[in-house]
Amino acid sequence: MADVLPLVEARLQSALGEPDARAAVTFLGTDRIEVLRFPASGQEGDVVRYATLGMSAQPMADPTAALAGPVKGPRAELLLSVRAGAADTDKVLRPLAVLAASPQVEGVIVAPGASLDVGEPLWPGAPFTSVLVAEPGGLVEDLALDAPLDPVRFLPLLPMTPNEAAWKRVHGAPALQERWLSHGTDLRDPSRRSVPLD
Repeated sequence: MADVLPLVEARLQSALGEPDARAAVTFLGTDRIEVLRFPASGQEGDVVRYATLGMSAQPMADPTAALAGPVKGPRAELLLSVRAGAADTDKVLRPLAVLAASPQVEGVIVAPGASLDVGEPLWPGAPFTSVLVAEPGGLVEDLALDAPLDPVRFLPLLPMTPNEAAWKRVHGAPALQERWLSHGTDLRDPSRRSVPLD
């Protein structure tokens, strides 16, 4: 079976350009996770993007399944877009790798609408400790793999303040996204305040 990761990296580069930095993290009992940094360019000249590489090497398994199959199951990588220069967002590399390793470490399936929490600021001074997983397909198209493998989906991450994360648990992801939209929230602002929630 073809190695998935070179195909994934090629898809990321065709969508985002050449990465200007990469970091690798290996957690005990997991495959190596890399995080690639894509510099700001093009129309959105101040947006830097971070993408995981390695999460999609294995399919995510349902934690209730008696036996995890090596082939079938959803595959994904994570994407984070933030405005450059306003915060030390390059320190997000390790938290992103932690999130990308969570399917292997905790047996969770990462899917749109889910909340992922790292338990500490995403970068120094960040008002966010968690992210909302958004719908894929906007920035990087799904990568189809040979049958019977599921395609690799590139899932955008939207940083949430603790108040937003708590509100989302009660009201759901669509309601939080609607609130962000109605208030014109800049979700790429690395130091933004929580959206009004009352």
